[in-house]
Amino acid sequence: MTDADYEFGNAQQGRQVPDNRADYRLTATARATLELESTMPGPTKGEDDGGRQLACRIRDISARGMSLFSREPVSLGALLPAWVTLGEPDQEFPLMLEVVWCRPCDSEFLVGAQILQSDETAYVEWVEAVAIAMAAE
Repeated sequence: MTDADYEFGNAQQGRQVPDNRADYRLTATARATLELESTMPGPTKGEDDGGRQLACRIRDISARGMSLFSREPVSLGALLPAWVTLGEPDQEFPLMLEVVWCRPCDSEFLVGAQILQSDETAYVEWVEAVAIAMAAE
């Protein structure tokens, strides 16, 4: 993650909807992979495991949430495992997201998600990485 990967706010995009976040947010060059359908346990290598993932571009991040662009709508209230990459491909954060809102945006959907604290995720590491990025601004 480099200082050039982040900036405060979202100056390039107009404010079309009210923002309910209490935290500052950073626009970021980042990607998220959402697990829309979980895989079947113990699949044989090469077989279809039944899982379905969705790669998304992230519009902005904060310590407790993010907004991202999705090719398809995502259900409100859905709890989705996600893997988020900030800048560097080897810096991946496994997180649990709760979908707070989903709106059409041009040919995509803009999704607002809250990051949930969980023992099986990198929540603490995520908060630290966002704090470091904000301190660099």
